[in-house]
Amino acid sequence: MLELTDVVREYRIGGATVRALDQVSLRLTAGQFVSVVGPSGAGKSTLLHLLGALDAPDSGSIRFQGTEIGGLDDNRQSEFRRQHVGFVFQFFNLLPTLSAWENVAVPKLLDGTRLRAAKGRALELLDLVGLSGRAAHRPAELSGGQMQRVALARALVLDPPLILADEPTGNLDSKTGAAILELLAEIAHDAARAVVMVTHNTEAAAATDRVLTLGDGRIVTDSAALTLAERP
Repeated sequence: MLELTDVVREYRIGGATVRALDQVSLRLTAGQFVSVVGPSGAGKSTLLHLLGALDAPDSGSIRFQGTEIGGLDDNRQSEFRRQHVGFVFQFFNLLPTLSAWENVAVPKLLDGTRLRAAKGRALELLDLVGLSGRAAHRPAELSGGQMQRVALARALVLDPPLILADEPTGNLDSKTGAAILELLAEIAHDAARAVVMVTHNTEAAAATDRVLTLGDGRIVTDSAALTLAERP
């Protein structure tokens, strides 16, 4: 689904050039739940931003289903994100004045659908994530785990083939976090989506199909490659 070839991303900080990603090459396939781990400054967030067309590489290629996306302009980046990517954030990013189902429906509204027409799909997704009984509740009336489930449903409302999750269990207790990880795995496996999660939690990473470890902007280890190497 996604292929990165020799991707470089640099930033200017205090007059110095920092290479956040350094010649990264990587293939991601549908139906796989992938975690990205590594110390702060390793390039995890930069990688996630490039995968979601929130940023563009300085050099190298990023191809999504065979189409180059690394050089898209701002308008085409926005179009790509709307059509192909669902985002899940550590702090949920829900709108406090909207109900759970209305929050789920927001991407459809931005895509030109009327609120009433979007309600049925929003309710279906809330049922999928186990929140059918909380559809009318606003974020302040929900627990952290429930808000993250709403965020997951929102990420799915346009049926994107790629889900990007940035520390989705970071504000949750271990039991609730495990339930969110199970949902992310189901999303990847049952609907043949690629799910990529950035995390500092090694236990969360261990629950995924594949673990990429970044260090100094490079892929240090890739559990998929290790598994292949161990086969007879």
